[in-house]
Amino acid sequence: MSRFVRASKYRHVFGQTGKKEYGYDNVKVSNSAWDTNLISASSRYISINWSASGGGAFAVLPAPSPFEHALHGVPTKLPDIIPLARTHTAPVLDTAWSPANDTLVASASEDGTCLLWKVPDGLFDGWTADGWEPHDLEPIARVDVSPRKVGQVLWHPTAANVLATASGEHSVKLWDLADPARPRSVLNGHGDTIQSLAFNATGSVLVTTCRDRKIRLFDARAGGDAVRMTDGHGGIKGARVTWMGDTGRIATTGFSKMSDRQVGIWETGGLGSVKTLALDQSAGVVMPFWTDNGILFLGMSIRDGNIRYYEYDSDTLYALSEHKSTEPQRGMCFLPRRAVEVSECEIGRAYKVTGTAVEAIAFIVPRKAESFQADIYPPVLSSEPTLTAAEFFAGKAAPLNLVNLENGAIITSSGVVAAPAPVHVPAPTPAPPPAPEPIAVDIPPVTPVVATSVSVLQTASPQALSPPPVRSDIPHLLQGNVPLQDEVNRLNGELREARQKIRNLELQVEGLKANARKAAQALLDV
Repeated sequence: MSRFVRASKYRHVFGQTGKKEYGYDNVKVSNSAWDTNLISASSRYISINWSASGGGAFAVLPAPSPFEHALHGVPTKLPDIIPLARTHTAPVLDTAWSPANDTLVASASEDGTCLLWKVPDGLFDGWTADGWEPHDLEPIARVDVSPRKVGQVLWHPTAANVLATASGEHSVKLWDLADPARPRSVLNGHGDTIQSLAFNATGSVLVTTCRDRKIRLFDARAGGDAVRMTDGHGGIKGARVTWMGDTGRIATTGFSKMSDRQVGIWETGGLGSVKTLALDQSAGVVMPFWTDNGILFLGMSIRDGNIRYYEYDSDTLYALSEHKSTEPQRGMCFLPRRAVEVSECEIGRAYKVTGTAVEAIAFIVPRKAESFQADIYPPVLSSEPTLTAAEFFAGKAAPLNLVNLENGAIITSSGVVAAPAPVHVPAPTPAPPPAPEPIAVDIPPVTPVVATSVSVLQTASPQALSPPPVRSDIPHLLQGNVPLQDEVNRLNGELREARQKIRNLELQVEGLKANARKAAQALLDV
């Protein structure tokens, strides 16, 4: 055994569960057997898949803190009847909060639709007053995704109003919410149910895990089949995936053929396996969460209430510690990094769903210093998107907008200082290639929607959300002109192939950069 202890500023990180009165009790968690996290969080609110009669529903509550009572005077023990988002006609399977708007949440349901909701001001006023009556939320927009169930929903990390959905058609669809009548990109080729999906930091690449035991990388804009595919974990039970920032790696969790729970690291250049670590032989699905501190959190579900966390360095996962609990967790999510308590040296916060309760768990670096600890708080993603939906689907790239948690100053991933902003905002890592100046985009309020089969999310800035202009006379010009139509189809096919080739080269470059960084580090360590 080595006599030397590996140096790490996170070696003594510990999990601190908030007092019972700081969380929520009498929570009626959905009994749906669909494999999702059951809970999602913005910096202000959490959403929980709810058990309700007469269709599907989810609840919206103020995000609890492990350090103090919940805001808005919401009681610890929830009333039996609370305001719900209940327009879905079948159980809600997943929810996701917009990274650019803390009051905007999307929900996916077995009824084949995705609905958008905005948390109104005053939703929690008077909860403890006599004669209080709950008023349910109403959706502001609707997307008819599929005739089959929609199992996952995910917001694009940097482009405004871009949403990804995974459905029972075994495909992922990307939507521009300014024009939800049709998907802008469809990612095909899955042989069975999609179990998990994740964007890279810039949102140009999307990775999925599937019940057919394959891991797939897609060019999110080009659509079509995967540009990379490899065999994942050998077991058929739930596999999850998360992107590991700008390291050129992804992390997956799953099961071996012998039902061992595993965590794996894969390089994104060729989807080769870098490392596979056996965890144990429990039955619950493992939920992976990555933070920009280089820490991978693993939430153990079903019979296990523990959370393990590892520090990633040079393609190795170093076990830090384990937060132990006797209360099994049914689901989990993490608070956006922009909202952690820097005064408490909190580097991450988990929200854990048990059978009837939700509790907050703070992961803290034990330090006595009262000043801002810059070494444990790298810049995090700002809430200001870098692209409009139209710019994203047109292929434009832009550097990420990051925020300094000490003073709220916004910088781009290329190092350009922008205008100051509030300290709290969402968190990835800088993208490797430099790019043009960022485009500041405000997320305007969305307007109520008419009850039609497809509803459009309208904003005060239609130019920012509308797709590129299309000439209305083109169909008329092509009508009846078979050679010209064939030529257009041929050129479109060549364009799709060219985009896939470009993405393949980009993935190879990312792999080479990651290997170069590793080699440079090895030389420095000599």
